[in-house]
Amino acid sequence: MLDIVNISVVFHPSTPNEKHALNSVSLHLDEGDFVTVIGGNGAGKSTLLNTVAGTVRATEGKIAIDGSDVTRKPDFKRAGDVSRVFQDPMKGTAGDMNIEENLALAMSRGKRRTLRWNVTSKEAQQFKEMLSELHLGLEDRLNCKVGLLSGGQRQALTLLMATMNKPKLLLLDEHTAALDPKTADKVLKMTEDITSRNNQTTLMVTHNMRDALRYGNRLIMMNDGKIIFHASGEEKKKLTVQDLLNKFTSIGQENDRILLA
Repeated sequence: MLDIVNISVVFHPSTPNEKHALNSVSLHLDEGDFVTVIGGNGAGKSTLLNTVAGTVRATEGKIAIDGSDVTRKPDFKRAGDVSRVFQDPMKGTAGDMNIEENLALAMSRGKRRTLRWNVTSKEAQQFKEMLSELHLGLEDRLNCKVGLLSGGQRQALTLLMATMNKPKLLLLDEHTAALDPKTADKVLKMTEDITSRNNQTTLMVTHNMRDALRYGNRLIMMNDGKIIFHASGEEKKKLTVQDLLNKFTSIGQENDRILLA
């Protein structure tokens, strides 16, 4: 479903501020793979997601989604295949619009737009059924402005909007980092339920080692713009937080250990 082949990203090339954010990164995801991505600050995690999403242009290499080369395609031309949930709950929804209107926009993602705006009764019922699965009571608040929701409710809604059309690839960029621990656990459980039900191919960046081990079937660790460790299947299941801390320490990143605990 996703092929990243020798991707490099250089910011501010040929200047004193030149930065090699990604260095010949290669990664293959089969359909249904759920890969968690960990690493210290500046390791290249978000740049990897930005490059896959198309908001950052690769300097070298190739990216293919479901066999189609998207390396030179901008983000809006990948919108039908790639959905994303950001760390900031405010980024994935329109706060001045109500829940129903936000869901209607998400439903049209990647499709040809028309002048029709009103939501049909069938669509409204569909929205209610989807919202009821979140167990947050939002199915009875379709006309509520999204800006009035809590951060957790808004992030759960964003996750639903990002997956309702079953994109080929879901990118989660520390999507629970801004939430309190209890709410973060709820959103992560929703993430697991939705991705499992849809067999959703997913890349999830996280600073939390326990979450990286608990969720997904594969794990990669990044440092200095490279993938330095990869575990999947039974190997991943046997890993412990201490194993990851030891690996992280071995590359000389002791000062960032607290970020991954």
